[in-house]
Formats: sequence, C-alpha cells, structure tokens
Amino acid sequence: MEVHIIVRFAVRNDIREAAASHCRLSFEPLQSLRRALASGTSGMPVTSLTWKIAAMSYLLVFFGGGLGATLRHLINLTCARWLGTSFPWGTFIINISGSTAMGLIAGYLAFKGEVSQPWRLFLMTGVLGGYTTFSAYSLDAALLYERGELGLAALYVIGSVMLSIAGLFGGLALVRQFT
Repeated sequence: MEVHIIVRFAVRNDIREAAASHCRLSFEPLQSLRRALASGTSGMPVTSLTWKIAAMSYLLVFFGGGLGATLRHLINLTCARWLGTSFPWGTFIINISGSTAMGLIAGYLAFKGEVSQPWRLFLMTGVLGGYTTFSAYSLDAALLYERGELGLAALYVIGSVMLSIAGLFGGLALVRQFT
C-alpha cells in the first residue's frame, strides 16, 4: 500500500490549492508509521503522533522565522548605515528580494516538487515569513493574476495597500487619542 500526501505550500490557501494540483509526494516514513499504527505494534497513540508532527512543524516555522527576522534586521541596519535613513531602503530591498525568493522557491516547487513539506514550512512560512510578508502578498497577487482573476488581483493589490496604510493611520490615531 502506498501512501500519498498532497504536497501543499504552507503560506496561503491559494498557494495550497495551486500546489495541490501540481505536486504529489510519496512519503515513506509516514507510510511505515501508518503500518505500525494499523498493526498495533507501535504503542504510540495517534493523538501523540499527531501532536509530535504538529510540534515539529511549529518548531520549523519558529526557527525559520527567527532566521528570517534576524536577516531582515541585519539588512535594515546595513542599509541605514550605508544608504542613510531618508528613504526606507532596507524595507524596499527586503520586499523585492523576499518576493523574488518566494517566486524562485514557489516556481521550483510547482514545477519540480522535489522538496519535502518540512523544508517548505521552514523556507516559505518560516524564513520568508520572518523576512517579509510582502513575498506572500506578491505570490497571492500573482496567483490571482495567473488564474485570470484580474479584477480580484487588482482589488487585492490596491485594497491591501490602501487598507493597510489606513489601518496604520487608524492605529496611530487611536494611540494619540488615548495617550
């Protein structure tokens, strides 16, 4: 019996749907674990197994996020020292490089699909999530565009930027009002 797990990108629901239609991965360790559980020889309850797999996923995202956030901080400091603070060069460079990295990784995974789910979680959700969420935003917009949903893509791009800026100003106004 061969167990297949549909490989999904762990960034956004749209990405998961896109990846599910492109990638299938045979996951041998899970197959042997499932056989052991079915035969009753493992002694490990399914809930314990599920918890351990979930815990490992969270740890991968946690460590990847820490690495990405550290890299973001390093780039912000370096840009401030070298290029000054009159323009947010660090954020500008981070958003562009993060989106480029997301495109490279997502493209490779969609067409090759040879990377395990733990690596996907570590790289895409963890490292790139800690480095910049703009990469996920860019990929979501590109997926809407690629699916021919031009109106939704435009709404997503414009709405995300406008409402995020409005939310920032709203938060600032609330803090000013109550402090």
